[in-house]
Amino acid sequence: MPEIRKGSSRLLRKGRFSQSGQIYLVTTATLQRRKVFADFEAARLLVNILRIESASGSCKTLAFVVMPDHLHWLVQLEQGALSVVVGRVKSISAKRLGRPVWQDGFHDRALRSDDDLPALARYVVTNPLRAGLVKRVGLYPHWDAVWL
Repeated sequence: MPEIRKGSSRLLRKGRFSQSGQIYLVTTATLQRRKVFADFEAARLLVNILRIESASGSCKTLAFVVMPDHLHWLVQLEQGALSVVVGRVKSISAKRLGRPVWQDGFHDRALRSDDDLPALARYVVTNPLRAGLVKRVGLYPHWDAVWL
């Protein structure tokens, strides 16, 4: 298991740091993998929070999918620390839902310049299809990608 460095605003793996302009694939899960976002309104609330966060200038959302018990978010960091941006999304969503929602921390993967971003975005948004939630991606309402 990777070592986690904890600080007042950092929950990145040891040796990792946030960098403006860097693209990350972030995955974070709900507490005890509860299917909080199987509820349509809860999922739409999270989608709107992602959009507001992106509009704030802290990041640019490239793709996301809100699954019943986790979130995949392909995001380009614009300013601040990744842990602060992710923490803010998690905190706001928990407050608006009125209960604890998320497991501590998150998994992040910094992408390389040679990564195929549209292919990764397709992988992200096809999660509901692979999970058997829908027969076609277009039938799942809680995703978006700048390429599609």
